Parts: sequence; structure tokens; C-alpha cells
Amino acid sequence: MTNVRIIPCLDVTDGRVVKGTNFVDLKDAGDPVELASKYDQEGADEIVFLDITASSDRRETVFELVRRCAEEIFIPFTIGGGIRSVDDARKILREGAEKISVNTAAVQRAELISEIAAEFGTQCVVLAIDAKQSANPQCTSGYEVYVHGGRTPTGLDVVEWAQRGEEYGAGEILLTSMGRDGTKDGFDCLLTSKVSQSTNVPTIASGGVGTLDHFSQGVLEGKADALLAASVFHYGELTIRDVKNYLIECGIPVRPA
Repeated sequence: MTNVRIIPCLDVTDGRVVKGTNFVDLKDAGDPVELASKYDQEGADEIVFLDITASSDRRETVFELVRRCAEEIFIPFTIGGGIRSVDDARKILREGAEKISVNTAAVQRAELISEIAAEFGTQCVVLAIDAKQSANPQCTSGYEVYVHGGRTPTGLDVVEWAQRGEEYGAGEILLTSMGRDGTKDGFDCLLTSKVSQSTNVPTIASGGVGTLDHFSQGVLEGKADALLAASVFHYGELTIRDVKNYLIECGIPVRPA
């Protein structure tokens, strides 16, 4: 097993980090660059920034945020939200991001994944999937893909879309359980394992982590390659070091904090 990555996620809107529950009831959690710098110093492996209203509000990603982060942090970071073209991706990567994440625009036109991968390599393309349990008969896995920050159902089956995304050139899947988001009830390991075992690219588990046990469950039960968390880090309930030391005790390989 390769090292499991621990990734703080910063949901950004109007230049501030916010966190809610089930994608609503958002509360301010701080300045994105200050938080990212703190997590860098604590031993995070990567940082993910998601401009959570960029697609729904039809705004461009905040390129200024990318520039500021590139000056302050020294670990890889991913930017997502409102990326609709190769030109958008090019500007973000040139400003200093390591990877870009696509979600809504990729569902609307899957060729975007291939175009970005052809230009910059599959390692730069993260396919973000917001998933919710669904009785839709088209969603045979029991989970449906949502877009526009979790506002709009698509009728797409999550596992089938993850597989298609890989075929188009996504180098990684960022999988968020909408039903677990912000609840601290633990990762949806059934969802995560369905995607991780149906694809050949790394899966990042996201949504619901609240305790140290949840991190190990994400790897051992969910078969995740990386673990993403937000509020437990933002509000000081756990530190990166806490998580990594615990995983080492569980026999799960990580890069030491």
C-alpha cells in the first residue's frame, strides 16, 4: 500500500472559507491562505480549495487566491470551481496550482476532461463527484451525481460516471458524500468502496469525518487512497499530526507529519 494522503479541504466563497452541513447552513471558518499555510506547517500532504459557488453563480475561479497560495504554501494544492475550459485550467496551473478539479462543467461536456488531460497530463485532472443516495432506477449503484454545488441532480450513476471520467483522462476521483457532508458521522464507506474498486485511479474520500476512527475506516473499509476533511481541522478538533500518528498506530502508511 502506498502512503495514504491526508488532505484538508477549504470550501471558499467570497474569499472566505466556509463550512456547513449537507452543503447548506454555511458558517465562516477563516481566511483560506492563512488556514492553508497552517496545514502546510502541520504536515498536510496536499490542500484542496473548492470555490463552491463558482459554477452555480457563473463566476470565474478566484485566480488571485491561487497566486496568494502559491506564495505561501509549499505542498501541492488543487483548485476547483468554475473551471470550464483548457484556458481556465492553464491560468490556474500557471499561477501555481498542482492540479485542477472539474465537476459541473465535466458533466455538461465530458470532453473537457480529455482536453485538459491532453494538454497538461492526467495527473493534473481531478474529477470531483458530489454523490447522494438515490432511488432513481438509472442509478444502479444506489448513488446519483449532483452538480452546481450539490443543487442539481443529473440522473447519472456515480460509479458509471467515475468510470467514464477515468476513460476520458481523469487521474484522480474526489468523491464527496452529500449525505455525510458536515455530519461527523463518518465517511460513506460503501459509496467510497464502490467507486475505488470500480476504477483504477486514486479515490479521495470526502464527507462526514468526525473522529480518528473514521480516518482508518475510510482506508480499511472504503479502500480510499486519500482522506479529505474540513471542519475537524478548521475548528481545531483534530490536527494533521493527530490523524497521522493514529493511522501509523493502525498500520496504515502515511508520510510522517
